[in-house]
Amino acid sequence: MRALAPLTLVLSLTSQAQAHEFWISPQTYQVAPGGEIIAELRVGEKLKGAGFPYIPTRTARFEILQGDTRLDPQARIGDRPALQRVVETPGLAIVVHETADTFLKYPSWEKFEAFTSQKDFAWAQDMHRDRGLPEHGFSEVYRRYGKALVAVGDGAGADRPIGLDTEIVALANPYTDDLSGGLPVRVLHFGAPRSDVQVTLFARGADGTVSTSLHRTDGAGVAVLPMMAGTEYLVDSVILEPLEPAAEGDPVWYTLWASLTFRTPNE
Repeated sequence: MRALAPLTLVLSLTSQAQAHEFWISPQTYQVAPGGEIIAELRVGEKLKGAGFPYIPTRTARFEILQGDTRLDPQARIGDRPALQRVVETPGLAIVVHETADTFLKYPSWEKFEAFTSQKDFAWAQDMHRDRGLPEHGFSEVYRRYGKALVAVGDGAGADRPIGLDTEIVALANPYTDDLSGGLPVRVLHFGAPRSDVQVTLFARGADGTVSTSLHRTDGAGVAVLPMMAGTEYLVDSVILEPLEPAAEGDPVWYTLWASLTFRTPNE
């Protein structure tokens, strides 16, 4: 059982916010060299959600990676969109944002039950009761790890593990590779593949309609996701771990959220 680490950020939030995905939402996923990558940090459901400004105290990591090059996003406190950065070099850009830890309290058992059922953690309901924990008013800590793939110019290059505690790695380039057989992604936790876990795929077509589908990783932590041209995608995978509270009122669960966004070309 994970021991509670010091919290970087403590906020009072409802569990409704916890059930929402977090993702990096570029204004456009393909920009010319010398153009600007503009992206919101969003929280919501089914690719619909409010954008949040850049706040350093709520941010653990924020950068753009191109090959071996790391670009500072040059964000200033309060910027919205949070990312507005000119990128000169062509190639695949990996936009990375890791939040600080956030604290929340569940007002009811039904909220926890709905979240754990939706994210394939029904086992946590029995574990919670077996641990003798209360069914309302208990606390949780969560941290979010977002990545977005943006094509600068031709977008050539490859996604890769970048050292996040949990992350989703695209094993093909959605801008340059043949996706007729789907896009394979690998889900990692501290660099190790997560086998037999749920992956949620949100897809928004040109008409704005959003569909949702559930997938599972294989023994190598890989899930092959169906792809269509001209579609924006959000890939989501969550980890839930029990926490051993050091004092009354301390969080008893810890969740880690991984997301990956990209948009397939029209043709």
